Amino acid sequence: MSDATEDTTTAPTVDRVEQAERFRALHDGPEPLLIPNPWDAGSAKLLIGLGFRALATTSSGFAASLGRLDGYTMDDEALANAAVIVKAAGEVPVSADLENGYADEPGKVRITLLNALAVGLAGCSIEDYTGRPDDPLYDVKLAAERIEAAASIAHRGPTRMVLTARAENFIRGRRDLADTIARLQAYQEAGADVLFAPGVTEAADIRSVVTSVDRPVNVLALPGCPPVAELAELGVRRISIGGAFAFAAYGTLIEAATELRDQGTYGYWSRTDIGRRAVKQHFGA
Repeated sequence: MSDATEDTTTAPTVDRVEQAERFRALHDGPEPLLIPNPWDAGSAKLLIGLGFRALATTSSGFAASLGRLDGYTMDDEALANAAVIVKAAGEVPVSADLENGYADEPGKVRITLLNALAVGLAGCSIEDYTGRPDDPLYDVKLAAERIEAAASIAHRGPTRMVLTARAENFIRGRRDLADTIARLQAYQEAGADVLFAPGVTEAADIRSVVTSVDRPVNVLALPGCPPVAELAELGVRRISIGGAFAFAAYGTLIEAATELRDQGTYGYWSRTDIGRRAVKQHFGA
């Protein structure tokens, strides 16, 4: 065994300006940018090891890791999680799901963006969901003002973060495509770089969104959503998966634990080889 000595090496300094520019350029590539959503450092490193060129945090996946439902994390917790993933990602750009900016007022959304910029993020998203089920969506005028406030920080310095604006009505009980498009157009005018309407899964609706705006469109890959190749043909520029991978991991945990509890057998070990090999390959000391 070698003598234990203090490691005086430091990780390479990441050029955040170049990283953000590279993230922006990935939205103009020949194929849609696949941007999976890790929930911790380990999942981030595994996704990078699989060759993904950018990552985005997941509010639902992170909340689940704390034993909570989506929407029940605080801004400092979400930014601390983003910082962990940014560190794990190294040169790979990371965007953060910042929910509604953790504030109603545009001025407070601006503060959230300042903190996000300090974490080293290459991008972030702000949604128009209020967090109040009885009044789920901000009035479109206020929602646009909130995006404008976020853009004033995201775009003001040498590190030009990619700002994604989310229209949430399709997943908040208001499946109104015309309203979705009107909101995304308002957010485009307010300074958003990418537009996102989670829950829009029909090909015709996706095409309508893409052709109604002049910014890259992100689609959330949900059951019933067209496959990646078809989304590319529809003009989609970015595809994310939300908390799906986190919940798939939890599903595997439940299956394994249920087998142990109910059958007293260990068949789940046959499904661990891929994970153990990947951990050995991609995780450091």
